[in-house]
Amino acid sequence: MKPRILIVDDDAGTLASLSRAFALEGYTALTAGSAARGLERLQEEPVDAILSDVVMPEMDGLEFLARVKERSPDVPVILMSGQATLDTAVKATRLGALDFVEKPIGLERLLLTLRNALRLDRLQRENKELQKYWRDELALIGESRQMAALRAVVERAAPADVPILILGENGTGKELVARAVHDLSPRREQPFVKMNCAAVPAELVESELFGHEKGAFSGAMAQRRGRFEQADGGTLFLDEIGDMAAPMQAKLLRVLQDGEIARVGGTGEIKVDVRVISATNHDLDALVADGRFREDLYYRINTLSLRTPALREHAQDIPALAAHFAAAAVHRHHWRPRRLSSEALALLQEQPWKGNVRELRNVVERVLILSDADPIAPADVRAALPGASAGAGPAARAAALPADGALRELLDAYERDVIRERLRAHGGHVTNAARSLGLERSHLYKKCRQLGIDIREEG
Repeated sequence: MKPRILIVDDDAGTLASLSRAFALEGYTALTAGSAARGLERLQEEPVDAILSDVVMPEMDGLEFLARVKERSPDVPVILMSGQATLDTAVKATRLGALDFVEKPIGLERLLLTLRNALRLDRLQRENKELQKYWRDELALIGESRQMAALRAVVERAAPADVPILILGENGTGKELVARAVHDLSPRREQPFVKMNCAAVPAELVESELFGHEKGAFSGAMAQRRGRFEQADGGTLFLDEIGDMAAPMQAKLLRVLQDGEIARVGGTGEIKVDVRVISATNHDLDALVADGRFREDLYYRINTLSLRTPALREHAQDIPALAAHFAAAAVHRHHWRPRRLSSEALALLQEQPWKGNVRELRNVVERVLILSDADPIAPADVRAALPGASAGAGPAARAAALPADGALRELLDAYERDVIRERLRAHGGHVTNAARSLGLERSHLYKKCRQLGIDIREEG
């Protein structure tokens, strides 16, 4: 969109010549023959910059400048005058003028001043938007050195339209980082689509990514667009990419190289414009060395890599995170607002947090459910910590059992709770959850289907 410049001058010749010059430079010029008319134009439509004469009848440029700054304080204003004095220039600067140029105007100087004004305005707006994002969205909370460094890298990486690999333990906020990169990038208005590679059965990954045609395989009752097509123009976040099977790695590499996908069962190629952000908790270098991850794909997805720090590495951020999670839970569930005491926060900071930020969030929500205290005390936190009920005796465990119900229903409910908790503990990572339960991955999928557990919603 062309920058819109409002020119205010009582001299018709100046308005005409500057309008032509600005149009030739690619600007949209709006004109006003008086300061009063300039204020009207400003109210009628937004502009990116204002160029105004100083000496005008009825309302001069300084009064016009003061009124503009009352209504649109962020719009840059350049004043011009053939009767310039040092006193006038000082007053203009104090009132908020970006620059002051003398008539007769050197066109090259004026255009340079205008370009600088627009560039400065853009940078200031971007900085305000950035500050507002981190303040309001709270995507990456914390004032520690580690979190400040992570935010700084995200801010630099977001505008660069290159593949990014996010490394970090489960529960450290890799998806939040991916979302922040998307939200701060030129693709922010386009879709952000995500897929957990570990949560999709290997035989369905290709269909999930690239889509399928009707009748392509048993159960394909209609045409389906895959994640790449859904993300066209935007960002595709591939979580747990280290768990992708070798055949799919080869197909993904081809798509990343060519920018084209083919639906399962389809015959034509479909062009897609997608920025891919990948994440894993695995050591991809080790997987490459073992031959379990393609080296060429590794370099294709790893133009730039970011690392999300484990919570134990920035424990000083725990009070801010806990307060945020408590406020979010209160808002979401319409609970009574409560705060954690300083002793309770100190206890939270002492924990190992193997599940990282996700585990902290679960504990904060659990303590809000289990305790009515305000402020919340250390004893309330201890009761909500993982394993707090593990030492309960037989009588306590028996008291927790339902008084009636068929044995099969009780066993199913127990299995359902255990599997869901284990999936959450492993961030939705099916392979790791299955391993911790002593099951084959395929067996866990089967169990989830039997128990009505949607793996995509867990973690």
